[in-house]
Amino acid sequence: MVKPLLDTGFTILPRLLWAIVLVVVTRLIAQIMQTMVNQVLVRIEPTLRHFLVQMAGILVWVVGGVATLNTLGIETTTIVAIVGATGLAIGLALQSSLSHFAAGILLISFRPFEVGDSIEGGGVSGTVVSIGLFSTAIVTGDNTRITVPNGSLFSGTLKNFTVMGTRRVDLKMDLSDRSLRPVMAELLTLVGRHPKVLTTPKPTAQLLGLAMRDRTMVSVRAWCQTGDYDAVKSDLLLMVKEYLERN
Repeated sequence: MVKPLLDTGFTILPRLLWAIVLVVVTRLIAQIMQTMVNQVLVRIEPTLRHFLVQMAGILVWVVGGVATLNTLGIETTTIVAIVGATGLAIGLALQSSLSHFAAGILLISFRPFEVGDSIEGGGVSGTVVSIGLFSTAIVTGDNTRITVPNGSLFSGTLKNFTVMGTRRVDLKMDLSDRSLRPVMAELLTLVGRHPKVLTTPKPTAQLLGLAMRDRTMVSVRAWCQTGDYDAVKSDLLLMVKEYLERN
């Protein structure tokens, strides 16, 4: 009775000790791997870097876990098959979420916009306040926070109003039967006096077309800093309207 127990103990004890050693070594390797990945990817966006560091640690623990189970004499083929089938089922169930996740990885990697940029995409226009792996938070002009799935931003047309630094203000108006050259010259002078209108590029005026009954369509274009766009456009519209009413 005692001898079989001792034989079993001498058989299991070395495996158990090796399993403990493997767990300790796996933990040490996981920490080293995470530190190395974090140092290598130091210039990558923090959210993506944190995710990749965590994935590196999980990968090491998966390999170490399989090795530990093999050391204890536990057959891992079935377990791996079950885990694989479960992962496939979860992947199919979360297909939409995974597409947003993949889009988040690409948005963070390629950086078509950053936090603080004014963008239009996914049916929403506003300022980006945070970029996550699954969604992006945008605050609209009326101070409403909207969460947009990353898939909608990545797959559709995306406008970034901030990245170029400046924007062009287009003012379209009907000069009726007024004399074109003098009026266009006065409008350019009027627009150029605005303190926030840039001198380079210079404001321009163009004839858009001629309509019936002596109607003449003209476009006046001026450049300003992106952050001043709304205020400058409003001021110029008011200035042009008052000028046309006076003349």
